[in-house]
Amino acid sequence: MNVQKNAPNRRDDNGETGMFKSYEEQYKHEIVDLILYVQNTEFQLHINLDEQSDILDIPTHYIANGGNFWIALNEDGQVVGTIGLQRLSKDLYILKKFFIYEAYRGKGYSIGLFNSLVHYAKSHGVKTIILDTPSIAARSHRFYEKNGFEKIAKHDLPISYEYPDRNSVLYRLNLCRGPSVM
Repeated sequence: MNVQKNAPNRRDDNGETGMFKSYEEQYKHEIVDLILYVQNTEFQLHINLDEQSDILDIPTHYIANGGNFWIALNEDGQVVGTIGLQRLSKDLYILKKFFIYEAYRGKGYSIGLFNSLVHYAKSHGVKTIILDTPSIAARSHRFYEKNGFEKIAKHDLPISYEYPDRNSVLYRLNLCRGPSVM
């Protein structure tokens, strides 16, 4: 088991509860359920599996090419959050599938997952991370901006990539100058 934070039912020095770990196949269905629920029930984006088949084969789409995918588990061992890092080129990666169930937001799960991603990215020489997020996800925008991401226009993307555009806002993080893992 590749545990990246503390064990379940433990609280770390930052007050975070739960466990953060790299993807394991046994959590596949919980991951898909979480992503579809947040996208389509909470945000009503109407994104189906055909538009994001990468979540059905995370090892191939994230891990095999040098990225990774993490989950947050609550005290009962249930998936309550996800975040993925997908390689686009040698120095450029995309942050994808960053979702937390509403009941677990503001409780350290988001920053725990994000810190796992940033630590991995820095240790693997990633220079730039980009992402797209729905325009209605204002809380997410604040999180990204607080953690060093800069809003960019579509024509400023360093590479073209496909994403289910729902009036998306685009961001870029240059790891050469931040953020520090909290």
